[in-house]
Amino acid sequence: QVQLVESGGGLVQAGGSLRLSCAASTSISSINAMGWYRQAPGKQRELVATFTSGGVTNYADFAKGRFTISRDNVKNTVDLEMNSLKPEDTAVYYCNAYIFRRGNYWGQGTQVTVSS
Repeated sequence: QVQLVESGGGLVQAGGSLRLSCAASTSISSINAMGWYRQAPGKQRELVATFTSGGVTNYADFAKGRFTISRDNVKNTVDLEMNSLKPEDTAVYYCNAYIFRRGNYWGQGTQVTVSS
């Protein structure tokens, strides 16, 4: 079982920045893919940014140029730096880990609210 704990959410004005962090209970080098997803009220959960164990990163179009995903293999954390935030970025942000033959693991989510 992999446990993921997110932190760093909060309230920010449009144009501001937030940094989310996800701490994994196991070595992230053993995880095939990790990343961030978000879910706004009344909408489906969507991908924000992910990376594979091979180092390949993938960003949603809305995240390109504004968000940066990074990892620390020593601390076993995955961070999401979010800049130039917009009100439409308001959502619950979830950390995800995928392990081959074991499936997906999710954190409890952290609320990000961007005021106009």
